[in-house]
Amino acid sequence: MTLVIFRDETATGRTLAEFTLPGLPESVSARELVRLRVREEVARHNAAPTRHFRGLVKPTDAEAELNGYRMSTARPLDWEKQADAAEAAFARNGFILLVGDRQIDDLDERIALSGDPVVSFVKLVPLVGG
Repeated sequence: MTLVIFRDETATGRTLAEFTLPGLPESVSARELVRLRVREEVARHNAAPTRHFRGLVKPTDAEAELNGYRMSTARPLDWEKQADAAEAAFARNGFILLVGDRQIDDLDERIALSGDPVVSFVKLVPLVGG
């Protein structure tokens, strides 16, 4: 079993946030990594729901704000809906997934976690007017 570091980074490589998950298999698909990350962040939020959610994708009925999303009420989230939204965001280039220094282009790609346990998520911001 492997310990994996999930990290949010800026496009310049600056770390914004990170957490670790122990006990992952040595080989998983990119899709499984995205879903594991979302399940963990939603579980942490649901342990003490607030109006602010720091996660990979925006919950329904939330507004983007600095370092996360603001919901109209404090409420628990459905991790499967958030994971589905994360997969859709990946498909439309909403974020880049890096394992070590390698960019992952396909959610079905198998990834060996034993070599480099750092998985980075870089959110992409659409250009104004573009």
